[in-house]
Amino acid sequence: MISYEIVEHGKPLQRAVRETPRPAGTEVLLRVTRSGVCHTDLHLWDGFFDLGGGKRLYVKERGCVPPFTMGHEPFGVVEALGPRAKGVKVGQKRLVFPWIGCGTCPVCRDGLDNYCLQQRFVGVMKPGAYSTHLLVPHPRYLVDSRGIDDAFASTLACSGLTAYSAIAKLPALERRDWVAVLGCGGLGLVAVSILRAQGVRNIIACDIDESKLAAAKKLGAMRALDTRAPEATRLLQELAGGSLAAAIDFVGMPATHALAYPALRKGGRYILCGLFGGEISLPMPPIAQRAVAVMGSYVGNLQELKALVALARKRGLKPMPVATRPASEVNAVLEDLRAGKVLGRTVLDFEHV
Repeated sequence: MISYEIVEHGKPLQRAVRETPRPAGTEVLLRVTRSGVCHTDLHLWDGFFDLGGGKRLYVKERGCVPPFTMGHEPFGVVEALGPRAKGVKVGQKRLVFPWIGCGTCPVCRDGLDNYCLQQRFVGVMKPGAYSTHLLVPHPRYLVDSRGIDDAFASTLACSGLTAYSAIAKLPALERRDWVAVLGCGGLGLVAVSILRAQGVRNIIACDIDESKLAAAKKLGAMRALDTRAPEATRLLQELAGGSLAAAIDFVGMPATHALAYPALRKGGRYILCGLFGGEISLPMPPIAQRAVAVMGSYVGNLQELKALVALARKRGLKPMPVATRPASEVNAVLEDLRAGKVLGRTVLDFEHV
């Protein structure tokens, strides 16, 4: 098999030729055809997450030790099955649920693999989909996405699922309420699409890039805010008519929190998904006095992915812009993503490798 690997954090990925694995037990060997590129890959590539105050979380402590293959938005064709792999056939196209846990603990038995403490996340702790082949531990992690474009389907495994799960954590919305989407990259744009498909109309798209704000409005955001504007928090409150019920932060930096958190109405929720990095400090009494919630949302579970695929299949979900590029351009794609040049999502083509 051919893969593009981190051989040294921060250095260009290197093309490697290795023996194609053989599936054993319940394992499934997938011939990868599409692999989405996520902003989290930049952190893995760099080798750390910024915790603020000069502190870092090094990814080598979580299993990402070079040589390592990233890629946690896999889509492909079943190529081979282990002797105990049931429920899927060779030749079938499948989307992979990458947020795999140990499979045996109470959390996993409850269907919440993404909260498992013994994580086996594809492309994060275990070899990922920047490769022609991928071993999946069990057929239950394969999702039938027939009827959805292959490239768009691959993005549902992370960007779509992360947005879907975050939206599920919104408070009950009244007709007067508004939801702010902070950051209109791949996650923010698909969030706008999901919100509209679920009947939410009062959406404020927030970004510093006019082209991304325009894309968000095209997908259904009713209002847009260039967050570089003076007094952006006051403007956000005004756009929401004083009823900002929630802000979903797909950036995750002190500046985005400082924008949205003070703009929430009483009882509102600030939902953090983005991993850009940093730290915040909050006075405690106003949290109680305003009855606001600060909560995290990390990817999603298998049932949520299946529900999202069903929503997309019904054509109630407008696809965000997706560009497909040759796998050999992976380093250029990562650099474009770091520079903020990607509109929507970029997907690597491994079908022709």
